[in-house]
Amino acid sequence: MNKITFFLLLSFILIGCKSKKEVSTTTSKLKKDKTAIKYANTITVDDAEELVFTLASEKFEGRSTGEKGQKKAAKYLAYKYGINGIPKFFEKNYFQTIPIENLTNKRRKFTPSHPSENVVAFIEGTEKPEEILIISSHYDHMGIKDGEVYLGADDNASGTTAVLEIAQAFAKAKKDGHGPKRSIMFVNFTGEERGLLGSKYFVANPIIPLKNVVANLNIDMIGRMGYEHPEDDNYVYVIGADRLSTELHDLNERMNATYTKLDLDYKYNEKSDPNRFYKRSDHYNFAKNGIPIIFYFNGVHEDYHKPSDTPDKILLDLLVKRTKLVFHTAWEIANRKDRLVVDVTDTE
Repeated sequence: MNKITFFLLLSFILIGCKSKKEVSTTTSKLKKDKTAIKYANTITVDDAEELVFTLASEKFEGRSTGEKGQKKAAKYLAYKYGINGIPKFFEKNYFQTIPIENLTNKRRKFTPSHPSENVVAFIEGTEKPEEILIISSHYDHMGIKDGEVYLGADDNASGTTAVLEIAQAFAKAKKDGHGPKRSIMFVNFTGEERGLLGSKYFVANPIIPLKNVVANLNIDMIGRMGYEHPEDDNYVYVIGADRLSTELHDLNERMNATYTKLDLDYKYNEKSDPNRFYKRSDHYNFAKNGIPIIFYFNGVHEDYHKPSDTPDKILLDLLVKRTKLVFHTAWEIANRKDRLVVDVTDTE
C-alpha cells in the first residue's frame, strides 16, 4: 500500500467515524426512567379501543363544529377527564366557549348553528407551575353529509384518544407523588376541520400567557398507515420538531431511541413538501407565535375525509405505541431542569 492510498483510506475511515458519531448524538439512548415506563404502561390497547369506538360512534353524528353531536362529544371528553381525576382548568367546567362569529369561515362557506367548545383539562406542576406544556388534538370532524355519518375514527378520534390516555397517565403519576415539575394543559380543539378555528381562537384569546407555553405536542391522525407506508406498522411522521427548537427535535429522537423505537419519518417536515402539513393542523397557531411544536401524524390514507374512516380499521397496537412516544417526550419536557430553548426562527 503506497502512502497516497494509505492516507486516502485513513481519511475515509475518519470521515465514516465522524458520521456515525453525528448520528448517534441525536438518536443515542438515555438511561431508562422506570417511573416514566410505569405510567406509560397505563396506556393500553383496551383503553384505546373503548375511547376510539366511542368517539367514532354514530351517536356523536360526526362531531361537526357547533352541532349536537360535537357538543355530546365535548361532554363525553369532560366526563372522561373528570372520572380519571384530571382537573378542569376553568372554575365551573372544562369548556372554553367560542362564539359563532369566531367559527365562521367564509372561504370554506362554513357557519355553525351554535357556538362551540374547546375542552381544557389541567395538571399543575409541582416546581415550575407557571411553565406549561400543551398536549392537544382536535376532536371535531365532518358531521353528516347526504345522510351519511363521517365517523372520523382516525381523523381525529385517534389523536383525541391519545390525549386522554396521556392525561390519565400523568394524573395517576401525580396521585402517586410523581407529578410533573411543569404544568400540563390538555386541549381538545373544535373547528380544526373548518380552518383551525378552535386553536386560532385559543391563541387569540389566551387563557394563560402564551409566553408561559414551553411547547405544544399536537396529535392528529395516529391510528392508521398512510399511502406511503402501506405495510409499515412501526413508523410515525414527525413534523415541525426542528422548526423552532433543535432541543425539542433531539429530545423527541432520544425518547424514541430509548423507549418506543418507531421509524421517525421526516418527509412531510421538508419545506419543499407540497402537502404543507406543517400548516394544516392546530399546532401551527402555536408555531406562528414562536412556540416550539411537534405534529405527530400517520399520513393520509384511502379513507381520509370519507364515511369509511371507521373505528374497526384503527390499528390499536400502533396507536398505543405512537401515544407512548408522545407521553415519553411530554414526560421529559415537563420534568427536565431547563425550559426548551427556542434557537431557530422558522414559523413558515
